[in-house]
Amino acid sequence: MTAPILPSLQGPADLRRLTEAELEQLAAEVRDAIIATVATTGGHLGSSLGVVELTIALHRLLESPRDRIVWDTGHQTYPHKLLTGRFGRFGTLRQLGGIGGFPRRSESEHDVFDGGHAGTGLSIGQGLATARDLRHGKEQIAVVVGDAAVTSGLSLEALNDIGQRKTQLLIVLNDNEMSISPTVGGLSKYLSQIKLSGTWQSSKTAYDELVGKIPAVGPTVRELSQRLRASVVTFAQPGRLFEDLGITYIGLIPGHDLKALLSTFQQALSLKGPVIVHVRTQKGRGFRPAETDQIGFHGAALPPMAVPPPTNEKSHADLAGAAGAMPTESMADDAAPASAVVRQVKHPNYTAVFVRELIAQARTDPRIVAITAGMPTGTGLSNFQAEFPDRFIDVGIAEQHSVALATGLAMGGMRPVVALYSTFLQRAFDQTVHDVCQNDQPVLIAVDRAGLVGEDGTSHQGMFTLPAQRQLPNLVIASPKDEQELRSLLLTALAQDRPFALHYPRDPGFGLAATEAAVIPVGRGEVIRTGTDLLFVGFGPIVARAVEAADLLTAEGWSIGVVNARFAKPLDRDLILGEARGKRLVVTFEESVVTGGFGVGVLEAIEEARLADHALREVPVRIIGIPGDAFVEHGSVADLRRVLRLDGPGLAEQIRETLDQIGAGAATPSVDQPPVSPVAAG
Repeated sequence: MTAPILPSLQGPADLRRLTEAELEQLAAEVRDAIIATVATTGGHLGSSLGVVELTIALHRLLESPRDRIVWDTGHQTYPHKLLTGRFGRFGTLRQLGGIGGFPRRSESEHDVFDGGHAGTGLSIGQGLATARDLRHGKEQIAVVVGDAAVTSGLSLEALNDIGQRKTQLLIVLNDNEMSISPTVGGLSKYLSQIKLSGTWQSSKTAYDELVGKIPAVGPTVRELSQRLRASVVTFAQPGRLFEDLGITYIGLIPGHDLKALLSTFQQALSLKGPVIVHVRTQKGRGFRPAETDQIGFHGAALPPMAVPPPTNEKSHADLAGAAGAMPTESMADDAAPASAVVRQVKHPNYTAVFVRELIAQARTDPRIVAITAGMPTGTGLSNFQAEFPDRFIDVGIAEQHSVALATGLAMGGMRPVVALYSTFLQRAFDQTVHDVCQNDQPVLIAVDRAGLVGEDGTSHQGMFTLPAQRQLPNLVIASPKDEQELRSLLLTALAQDRPFALHYPRDPGFGLAATEAAVIPVGRGEVIRTGTDLLFVGFGPIVARAVEAADLLTAEGWSIGVVNARFAKPLDRDLILGEARGKRLVVTFEESVVTGGFGVGVLEAIEEARLADHALREVPVRIIGIPGDAFVEHGSVADLRRVLRLDGPGLAEQIRETLDQIGAGAATPSVDQPPVSPVAAG
């Protein structure tokens, strides 16, 4: 058996000393490392397995970090990480303090851009190339973009500008059969080779210049010649859109043929202006379960995986069947890690509960239309689609369009429900402001993955949406304390003739018994327990951890009241102010960035009221949530809550520190506390 190559690599420069046979061996070793690691840590398996050869070819030809490789979306960068000196730490993938699941500039000089959202790479790449040209640099810029991401509005805007400015740039279109249709036939391949040749590029320019000089008829002949060339190219392959934008199109190249990739990329890099190389890859390449179930193995949440022996002993493709049928988990729990051990059965998560209730309501209300942006599985709406295919719309990676479209549907008398991850909803802020709220339309924005998301790290934590939405007129903002209250808030949203944002996390529910869902008056909170010393006011499922903290402090002698706000906008001012009067401390809780968030809303209400209310004049307020001065790194949600002190013990610790700071002294004599609500027991 030959000696392994991957552990000996110090960086991508080492690839240039390897033979073709050794490069093939390296590709197999990279796949082995990815499969073995992701089986334990979870991660985006299919997309990374599909770009192994593509990544090797780029790093062999380009001199990173001098040359820059931009990875659009970023979840396909596991091979890149392994080839750029991170093999020794790769086992820490997506773990707290370990290797990130997306490119991280703080992690390696080879990571150009901290990205996690699809469609950003082309704009970043053009910016890098423009800066190079302005300072007369010589580095090469390459962007790897997926076939789905290239259809996003931002990508199309970037392509238009790149073509107009003739920016020197290599664009690798990674087509893994999820979007762009294939091109077949020898003529397409033949024309690609012609266009790659320097002779073709120079001769067509010389011919156009020569013909153009012919008196009277020159311009006409030149135009006819250009049209003829364009028509031949269009007839043979699907690159006319790019050609019309001013970008040379080369395709279709087999994405797992290293020799073809190296030859094509090398020649494409020598051409003038922007070039797009259309590469066909297979998602999950080399691991048969991922090859056959591309959707199930896309997301970061994977089931326990039986890892076959390394490829140099026997191929994964041969052994995958021997491992038995492997259960798959969809993107509905997109950031959860896989586990090599048996996990306890989880209660249905908030996404599943939300969609189940939405389907139940849609059976009696034909106005309900469900919309998502390229995430039907992750948002659970694939289940809605199965029952109501005519009332389900997936707009692809176009969050802006999804929200604007929903506004039009609402204006037409429908009840649109737009389900987006909190991190991706950030892209549609203008549409939320200008279209939904300014027109005061009954659009329900289901803010999935609100709060901490986990292993996908800084680009995916749902921590910014709540403060952004609080400033918007007409918008109701709500979040439940548990999964049963989520059902009631969904009914509440559907009963309103105004915009409504419903936030819920990726967490499993508490396993509460089903209750009859009912409409809750907008802006109505609830008192979970009463107390005389302190008041806790929580927004969303963090209320359960606030109750846990209250239990810990009650055992120390404090008398604590707890309010479940339910609504961040409008606040139940009368309830909160009434419970806050005379308290030694009011504490707010949210799993969101605290700057401008829920707690600030409570503070604003108290500050306004205390001017005239002596019972509130001396009441201090402590806002607890995610600090607003830093992004939150990757790690399990439980680890992140522990580090941020947003778990029950951490909340109690923060409150003790606050009590010491304000000199609150000892607790009052212990008093009996009323029974804790079911959410606390959950």
